[in-house]
This record gives sequence, structure tokens and C-alpha cells, in this order.
Amino acid sequence: MELQEKLKILADSAKYDASCSSSGSVRKNQDGIGNTAVSGICHSFASDGRCISLLKILFTNCCIFDCKYCLNRRSNHIKRAMFTPEEVCHITLNFYRRNYIEGLFLSSGIVKSPDYTMELLIQTISLLRHKYHFNGYIHAKAIPGASQKLVKELGHYVDRLSANIELPTENGLKLLAPNKKSENVANIMNYVDKNRSKKYVPAGQSTQMIIGATKESDLEIMNKSASLYRSFHLKRVFYSAYVPVNKDSHLPSISCPPLKRENRLYQADWLLRFYHFQVKDLLDQNNPNFNTLLDPKTDWALRHLDEFPKEINTCTYYDLLKIPGIGVKSAKRIITSRKHFTIHFEDLKKMGVVLKRAKYFTNSEWFQKNWIENNLVWECREEKSKNVTEQLRLF
Repeated sequence: MELQEKLKILADSAKYDASCSSSGSVRKNQDGIGNTAVSGICHSFASDGRCISLLKILFTNCCIFDCKYCLNRRSNHIKRAMFTPEEVCHITLNFYRRNYIEGLFLSSGIVKSPDYTMELLIQTISLLRHKYHFNGYIHAKAIPGASQKLVKELGHYVDRLSANIELPTENGLKLLAPNKKSENVANIMNYVDKNRSKKYVPAGQSTQMIIGATKESDLEIMNKSASLYRSFHLKRVFYSAYVPVNKDSHLPSISCPPLKRENRLYQADWLLRFYHFQVKDLLDQNNPNFNTLLDPKTDWALRHLDEFPKEINTCTYYDLLKIPGIGVKSAKRIITSRKHFTIHFEDLKKMGVVLKRAKYFTNSEWFQKNWIENNLVWECREEKSKNVTEQLRLF
């Protein structure tokens, strides 16, 4: 099989892994700087916000596992391919020299055994680092079930290492991925967490959960994420809306992925990591799923109207973060600016605040004239459980 054909197959097979943002581009270089190509180019983001182009491929889409949701499961009749370590090096270096990419995202189906597959990944990345002196960014997927010795070796070559939890609960794994065990993933995460340093997985670790393939509530999913962040200090938990690529009686009958739900989970995840919210603030047993019409922060605010309005010139940084329309950067700007002058409502726009949301929850002049005089606070308190549309009218 020609190398270009392998690249097409194995780049396409990698697209369902959400740990790197997918979708490439076909823009060509016309007397400028930089290039893009279709096969395998994806975009991720550095901790400083920079967009990084990565070659995103599987080493092979052959797999001994038969996960019901996976396109590459062994029972599917699809075109299979497998790189050699030298071929991965050749493609990576050529893409890098042409300025297509800044790094590599390498995963794989499982061939023969987890240890055998990990050895292939290690051999490939070792060649890139030592033989070809490639110092670009590398994100690799550890294979659950591989020995700790191999996890240790791989971690010394890569910038980021990840192991996919796949499904939020053990029951979900037993139903759809009986060959996988959550304890194997946890063992990898635990080892990486205890040994991470500037020389060992310096960019940290991440994982992915498939959303909508099993019946877990948003509350169960967010509790799982919170536990992973707390136990293993993950950089990210990625949420991947279930894509119906296989037919199976155990899989849900849906025509399109639950993308709105995926978006709400990412928004809530952001609140946990940067806004000092807890899962119990957002969801509970009586309210186990996110509102599809309102983002989690606005939904929380409307359920806690007794905490508003907030005085932007005196409230704490943590209270500022609770106001819809105010983000981490704008909250920090408010804290800094109010040391030098009194902030008025019209100043907030210059600080990056989304006024169409924030004006309903701050002590702004608009708030005083419209919210209280028109008695909208009491209207929302009484009707929020019955009429979500009335809440949305405010925005």
C-alpha cells in the first residue's frame, strides 16, 4: 500500500479522538509563510492560548478489541492499514519541514497486545527524538493494560500523555467495551501524576469521555470529571459527543451526535476549573442534567437570584466570577481597575464584560431602573421552574 493511502486511512481513523481538536484545512501557500494539508492536520491549543497545528494519526487502525461504539473495532469490515516507525518519522519530518505542523499526535489501535502496541509507539517516537533529533511537540496515547515500565519509557519522550477513560462508569464499559477496564486507565494516570516533572510528561495528561453512548446523567459525568481532576491533576477532560458509526442493539438510536450536550459539559468543566464552582452548585439529584436553553452559569444565577445584584466595586473576585457575562480576564481587570477609580457600568464593556448578560446581575443604573422597578426579580423567582422562555426573554 502506498504511503499516501496509509496516511489517508489512518488520519481519517483518528478523527474521533477529541483530545485534539479536529478538522483540517486545504489552504495553499501562495508566496507567503505556512501551509496546511487535508490528511491528518488538526489544531490544538497551548497553555498560553496559541493555536498549534499537529499531525494527528493512528499508528494502525487494526485492533484486537471490539468496542461497540468504535469504527475501528475488529468486527467492522473496513480498510485496514499500519505504518512502520520509519514511515511515521518520514511523514512527520516532511510535514514539519513544509511548515504544515508544529508537532505530532500519535495514537493507535491495539495489535497483538497492549505491550506490543506500546513498544511500537515507543520505537517510533524514540526514532524521532534520537535519530532525527525532532524536538517538536508530541502528544501520545498510552495503551491501557501496558506495563508500567513501558508507560515510564514513553513518558520520557513525549510532552503530553493521555489515556482515554472512554465511558464514565464501569457498567458502561462492561456494556460497550468489555475488553477495557477502568482500573488500567487509572493505573496509567496515577503513575504519570506521581512522576510528572519538567522532563517527564511536562505538558501533563488528559483523557476523553464519550457522551451519549450510555445513559449516564450529566451529574454522573461531571462527578467523574471532578474526581479525575482531583485524583490525578489532569490538564483536561475532553468530552466527545457519541457519533453513530456502528449498528448495535446496545447503542442508542440517534441520527446525529448530542453536540449541544457536549457544549454544556465543556462550559461546566470550565466553571469547575477556572470559576471555583463545585458540581453540587450546578447539578443535583433533582436536577441531574444541564438546561439545553441556558448555559450552566446563567442557569445557576437564575436559580440563586437572592445573591444578586453584585456590587462590582466592592464584591470579591470570586463573587465577580459568578456574574454571567464576566470571565476570568475581565474579573481580574475589574479588581485591578477599581483600585484606581470607581467603575461605572459603561466601563465594563472596555474590560471585556458581556453587557447583555451582566447588566441583569450587577448594581448598574440599568438594573436599578428596569429590573427592580418592573419587578422582574420576583417574576423570575416565581416562574423559573415553569417557564424557561420567560427567563430567556431577559437575554
